[in-house]
Amino acid sequence: MASPSTLNFQHICRHWRKFRKLSQLDLALAANVSQRHVSWLETGRSHPSREMIGRLSDAMNIPLRERNILLQAAGYAADYRETQLDAPIMAPVLDALNHILQHHAPLPAFIVDRYWNVKKANQAAELLLNIGGNPQALQETMGTDGGLNLALLTVHPEGLRQYITNWAQILPSIIRRLRSESLASGNRAIQDQFAQYIELAAPEGYSEPDSASLLPVLPLELNIKGLELSLFSIIATFGTPQDITTDELRIETFYPTDTKTEQFFRNYNFENSV
Repeated sequence: MASPSTLNFQHICRHWRKFRKLSQLDLALAANVSQRHVSWLETGRSHPSREMIGRLSDAMNIPLRERNILLQAAGYAADYRETQLDAPIMAPVLDALNHILQHHAPLPAFIVDRYWNVKKANQAAELLLNIGGNPQALQETMGTDGGLNLALLTVHPEGLRQYITNWAQILPSIIRRLRSESLASGNRAIQDQFAQYIELAAPEGYSEPDSASLLPVLPLELNIKGLELSLFSIIATFGTPQDITTDELRIETFYPTDTKTEQFFRNYNFENSV
């Protein structure tokens, strides 16, 4: 199937509706329009207004980057900018991100983009990635662009994965998250990249096991050259993004599940490690 970005508005709209597993009636109800109007938009009998594209995009939870594609396919200028984090207009956003990273110290925190490329990290996060080896060397070996990639460094056999003692337990969760974010993006490049990560993570013939008794959170259990750590993470996003950059950023903060892990990070001398 051709990429939606190469097709016209009606093809892209139909693609997203089917992608979100919505009937025309479902979409009509969510966007507060008639089913007939949705049908006419998808056949080209009606041309959408800019306001209608916004309502349809909201109803189908289309990311801002892909909304621009939908607008341009209908003959409108793109609504959403993609601004570099160091641009003056992004100063409040950058300040907030830096505040989160600093405030979370001495525990690990990362800022990642939609590809899971690490855009910013605090010292504890850098320690977590580097304590078992050289993540930069692994990235160079894999020939990947975009800097350190948290997904790749987690699932690669020579990355953090080799130190994860409960790998079989957390593997289904990792695969579900990669698949979910891949599908939610609606972007072929992300889907292809995450499919490679899933292939790296899962053994041939892998099938997701039945759910066992569930803990409140699933910990990441690590044994790095005798150092045992146990962590879980919380993922946060911007509540009202109006820029592609803020729409696509994810904040992942890690917390200890036991006293030993908390004491390791709180007692670690970050100043002398620099």
